[in-house]
Amino acid sequence: MKWILTTVLILSSTTQYPVQVTAQTKQPLTNKQPTQPDKTPASPQQPTSRPVFILPKVPARLSPVSGRRAGMGSRDNCRAVTTPLTALVPFQEEQKVAGQTSKSIIEVVEGLTTSERPTFWFYIPYTKDLSNSSAEFSLQDSAENDVYRNAIALPSKPSIVGISLPSTAPLEVDKTYRWYLKVRCSQDTASIPVYVEGDIKRINLDSRVIQQIEAANEPRQKIIIYAEKGIWFDALNMLAEKRISNYKDASVEEDWQSLLRSINLENIATMPLIKLPTR
Repeated sequence: MKWILTTVLILSSTTQYPVQVTAQTKQPLTNKQPTQPDKTPASPQQPTSRPVFILPKVPARLSPVSGRRAGMGSRDNCRAVTTPLTALVPFQEEQKVAGQTSKSIIEVVEGLTTSERPTFWFYIPYTKDLSNSSAEFSLQDSAENDVYRNAIALPSKPSIVGISLPSTAPLEVDKTYRWYLKVRCSQDTASIPVYVEGDIKRINLDSRVIQQIEAANEPRQKIIIYAEKGIWFDALNMLAEKRISNYKDASVEEDWQSLLRSINLENIATMPLIKLPTR
């Protein structure tokens, strides 16, 4: 009887084993169900954020001299304009205390760059059809010595104009410079120009930011990093070049408007761009 019982148990186990194997081979079919959505094409992964400028914590001030981001609406023979001459540079107001009772508000107009020959951008509402009009861009060092000075052609229509430094006027690292753009609508030597002015300083990036820039896969990511780190001129110049070469790209246009909006210049964000030849 023991022999018969043993035989029955062996036969029983061998007849059940293939059933177990069959059950195991069917199991992966249930695991494939979640993969069905992969049949639809995936949308390309792109950064969702837009360039937004963040003021750097240091330096707090590049120079003690007040700046001017926007010129007066009209002066001398310059006609009245809705939007004044404007420098595309960050702007802050700072309270200056002189003595115990005297207080005044000064304009801080300044930006950082890593480039030895950055481009300066200005919205110019005055056009070349104005008789006897002229414009001049100049750059001075901290001792008020001229580093660069040149006449600027007014645009044919109100535009944002880019002015680049020539190879003969490179910026030195860790030095602050003051720039001016002056527009005269009269050649009378006693006339007062419409003007804007501010500071620029060339710096070296620290190693962590350099690694982030080098790891960026496309120019747009570099622009976002420069803006977040407070390197205004680099972010602006890279994006301006993209806007000029891709003027029909809606994404580039949105990036441009986002960057200007972050420094409260959305009123000129849709103006055309012109980069003048370097002279």
